[in-house]
Amino acid sequence: MKPQTFDRTLLGVLALALLCAACQSTSASRQEESSAGFVPTLIRQPGAGDLMELKLSQVPGMTLAQVRQIELSRVLEANGEISFDERQVATISSRVAGRIEQVKIARWDYVRKGQPIILLYSPDFMTAEAEYLEALETQKASSRPGLGANAELAAQMVAAARRKLELLGLEPADIDAVRAPNTVTVVRAPISGSIVESKVNRGSQVNPGDSLFGVGTLDPIWITAHIYEDDLARVHVGQQLQAVTTAYPNDTFTGVIARISPGINPDTHTLELRCQVRNPGVKLKPQMLARVRIVTQPGYALVVPQKALVFETDAYYAFVEVAAGRFERRKVGISSWNEKGYARVVSGLKAGQEVVSDESVQVNALWHLAHGETS
Repeated sequence: MKPQTFDRTLLGVLALALLCAACQSTSASRQEESSAGFVPTLIRQPGAGDLMELKLSQVPGMTLAQVRQIELSRVLEANGEISFDERQVATISSRVAGRIEQVKIARWDYVRKGQPIILLYSPDFMTAEAEYLEALETQKASSRPGLGANAELAAQMVAAARRKLELLGLEPADIDAVRAPNTVTVVRAPISGSIVESKVNRGSQVNPGDSLFGVGTLDPIWITAHIYEDDLARVHVGQQLQAVTTAYPNDTFTGVIARISPGINPDTHTLELRCQVRNPGVKLKPQMLARVRIVTQPGYALVVPQKALVFETDAYYAFVEVAAGRFERRKVGISSWNEKGYARVVSGLKAGQEVVSDESVQVNALWHLAHGETS
């Protein structure tokens, strides 16, 4: 073969190969464009959600999964936070205008009921004590024979003067000990507990109603725990429980459910349990976290594969097959679940429903495309 003939033959073969490659590329491009341009049919439902027609074959890799109902453990566990029992917290306020002469306790000190906590200077005490002593003298004088009517009036004056001292904060024993008017008096703790707040210093001026100290009892304490609304039927007031903390992993604290909140949080579908728990050794402190365990009757929960959920903006969505090849986009409320790869459903889905599992993100994109949304 002549060199010129071989060159022409080779050029012809190369041209044919390029032509075939171009045809294949064009065919593949057309196929890709056809796939990318697929828009599902949207069915508008007046007064109801839109439906999207979609076949499994139209989205490669798309699968369906069933919403399952799972039996829960007999032990209901919930996270909670420790706080003071509000009924065991007292604010010590000043009942007169005056000046702090001496502070006998400090923040975090433990005080007993009736223990002196401050010495308070106030002329109001001296005036009230003088009135009380004068009433006693009047009563003593009226006790003479023939002064019965005056004796009754004197007794009323003593009772009124004593009541005034009680309103100023004096204890009965302190009133009985009054022998002379004094501008300085002892203010005592109204309950036993820990000083959780202190707002005074020696020499501070105070007015009626000013808060001086906050005192709270740490035994018993409250644990506010959160449960899902699906578990509400499993708990009741008076139910026994146990609490554990990371601070004392080897200690178990016992208590009961004292209150159940009347309302449910619409965002999380949870409600609060107020648990009264014994606190021996006052180990549990306010704001500590605790894990509450309640033995209950078995319950049920709905679970769905996590890959069936699409997060968008601030919520999760799932695509439910409501009829053959027809899907509805549903907003779903979820919570954590102890089985890896699954989420607990608290709203939006029902047991037995089929939802898009694999390729749910792609189906969500097609949903927006069907609605004329480009992003």
